[in-house]
Amino acid sequence: MTPANYSTISFPALGIEVNPPRVLEIGPLTVHYYGLIIAVGLMLAVLYALRRSKEFGLKEDDILDGVLWVTPFAIACARAYYCIFSWEEYAPDPISVLYIWNGGLAIYGGVLGAIVGVIVFCRIKKIRISTVLDLVLLGFLIGQCIGRWGNFMNREAFGAATDAFTRMGLYNTVTGAWEYYHPTFLYESLWNLCGFLILHFLSKKRKYDGQIALSYAAWYGLGRCIIEGLRMDSLYWGPFRVSQWLAGLSCIAALAVLAWLSLKKHDPKELWVNKVVPESEKPKNN
Repeated sequence: MTPANYSTISFPALGIEVNPPRVLEIGPLTVHYYGLIIAVGLMLAVLYALRRSKEFGLKEDDILDGVLWVTPFAIACARAYYCIFSWEEYAPDPISVLYIWNGGLAIYGGVLGAIVGVIVFCRIKKIRISTVLDLVLLGFLIGQCIGRWGNFMNREAFGAATDAFTRMGLYNTVTGAWEYYHPTFLYESLWNLCGFLILHFLSKKRKYDGQIALSYAAWYGLGRCIIEGLRMDSLYWGPFRVSQWLAGLSCIAALAVLAWLSLKKHDPKELWVNKVVPESEKPKNN
């Protein structure tokens, strides 16, 4: 390949070579594809939540108001999480923590921030927290599935070197050679897609509020714990990969609570939707 093609991404086992641009130029305006893809993921998550809001006993206005509340919490915590565990990058110029347009967000921080935002929002609106989390975290799987392709456009969030069938080729500017890595962004995107499909159908038969949120924590935690171990850009706390440990612990905790709750009987009348929506107004689960 010529130097002009050093930004090419290849999947040699599949016979695929692409060279996606990092930015979109619209006259004087420069739009980063990473941000655009994140925005598309958020939009689709919101549309999904709006479509299913009545099945959870929520109003569309609640969803839209919630987005305005939760999004700032998610972004702020995603940034804080990244900066805390990458402080050496920001210590010489602490004000650069605010330069969010330069990149540096951690999805686990975003999840934690979203949960905090949901709790605050539900307290104000007097809505059951577990119900909203069920729907919000379903939407998160959509956003995470799509958002990981922003990492693809940026040639980031890949794993260790490998010769596996799924290997992804990138030009290493340090060694001056083409090298092949685990496309961990792809693994996580597919894992989240499978999780969304499973939990989407499970949510139609949920027995209690919070069941989907716990299932999300278990599913995402398991996948992230495994995939994080393959990555080369993990955030560390001493010798520990922070997100891997957090993912593993959240998975174990969620599975334990799910197992405990499975031993209890759950009255369908206790579901939030059955408390606030008359039977005649409930949407049919298709």
